[in-house]
Amino acid sequence: MAKAVIAEKVTNTKIQMQNQAQSPNVKKKYDLEERTAVFGEKIIEFAKTISQNPINYPLIDQIVRSGTSIGANYMEADAAESKKDFKHRISICRKESKETKHWLRMVVKANPGKKEKSRTLWREAHELMLIFSAILRPKNKQ
Repeated sequence: MAKAVIAEKVTNTKIQMQNQAQSPNVKKKYDLEERTAVFGEKIIEFAKTISQNPINYPLIDQIVRSGTSIGANYMEADAAESKKDFKHRISICRKESKETKHWLRMVVKANPGKKEKSRTLWREAHELMLIFSAILRPKNKQ
């Protein structure tokens, strides 16, 4: 029986050590400031690949504005001075995520060859929108 207790303690210690070793990576994975910044960077890189013509000029402008605005507004929310200010900034993040999805759709309409890359960015914009929606969702009181 003593061996079982010792084995359990060793196993628990190993699990804790593994979790501690992994936690920096896990933290980075869910760092919204970094995630929104990387998304903005990917939007900029994507916009650079879109051919310059009269139809694409406004699309490029809009997609860069909305796609990079998500991260800027998240940083503002992170530094909010009140709960009301925080909610307002997060709601802007959600709106900009939705708007980015719209502009990605328009880019694909004007540039069918951009469909695959646009789809990847659209999914990330959608995930960000869902995250911001969850942040804004009122907590259930139990």
